[in-house]
Amino acid sequence: MSDATPSKSVEWLQEELESGATSLLLLDCRSHELYESSHIESAINLVIPGLMLRRFKKGNIPIRTIISNHEDKEKILRRCETDTVVLYDECTADWQNCGAPASVLGLLLQKLWEDGCKAFYLEGGFGKFHTEYPEHCETLLDSSCPSSSPPLSVLGFGNLRISSDCSDGESDREPSSATESEESPIPGNQPAFPVEILPYLYLGCAKDSTNLDVLGRYNIKYILNVTPNLPNMFEHDRRFRYKKIPISDHWSQNLSQFFPEAISFIDEARSKQCGILVHCLAGISRSVTVTVAYLMQRLHLSLNDAYDFVKRKKSNISPNFNFMGQLLDFERTLGLHSPCDNRSTSNTEQLFFTTPTNHNVFQLDTLEST
Repeated sequence: MSDATPSKSVEWLQEELESGATSLLLLDCRSHELYESSHIESAINLVIPGLMLRRFKKGNIPIRTIISNHEDKEKILRRCETDTVVLYDECTADWQNCGAPASVLGLLLQKLWEDGCKAFYLEGGFGKFHTEYPEHCETLLDSSCPSSSPPLSVLGFGNLRISSDCSDGESDREPSSATESEESPIPGNQPAFPVEILPYLYLGCAKDSTNLDVLGRYNIKYILNVTPNLPNMFEHDRRFRYKKIPISDHWSQNLSQFFPEAISFIDEARSKQCGILVHCLAGISRSVTVTVAYLMQRLHLSLNDAYDFVKRKKSNISPNFNFMGQLLDFERTLGLHSPCDNRSTSNTEQLFFTTPTNHNVFQLDTLEST
């Protein structure tokens, strides 16, 4: 875009909103928490997950892959080519001094310009607009709820901390591809057998699910197959119980709809004192997403701690970014705000562990007898 000052003033935006302009697409680039706290009316929340930032900087990820809400995705893709698009963060006032285009706001603008969109940023951001025109701001959260300090960086997943040893080479996945993107081989430094996440829960790849010696060694009688086309190898063997989740590793797939039945299936294996193998193709995306969801619900862990816990066991995990967005929504559904849940239990079986971000001892509640 050749415009020397690719911005719109808060006065301009106020006039557009007052006039009821229908050709204005307003995108809020702040964190989801800040957006829910308060945002400019009609704005859509659009953030870049921290896991995706490096690839987004390289320019090989389309914007559609970072929009997890299907309704928002359709609206943005339909309107961004024809409407005037205005993006805002918390307080960007000057394009040259805000770190653009290295900032999240700058990256989004650059991508929109490359796609031929008529896009601008809001001078002064939400902070200035809210100060001058609060009547055009909406609040989703109860104003009586205590608010926390705004995050230092707006990367979409709030405080999710991903280990610094992550590299772009962890996964050869191209999120815009509709193919089975886990076809890349497992790195040689990864174990060639399922990884024990909990004493009864194992995370593995397709090869593990076909190895009777491996299954027998870990007393695995339950197998959760998170693929649409890999066969349940021993389905006719009454020693094994299967569940298939027909999901491909693609940004358009809704894996979260299967979380309840997957979690119930894992619980069933535990209640029978059997091991369960959760696998997809390479054991790095779909099966990891399901495993993290299980830890979040059953161990009351935040997404951050559940992800870190699995990553410490299996360092090459790399759920696709849409699945990470679904886990973030799942975290909100569960009402998980803290990694610490110091509840006590009177059951005889007690399992303990610590998480990398909290040194308190966590106790895995045993299942209630049914």
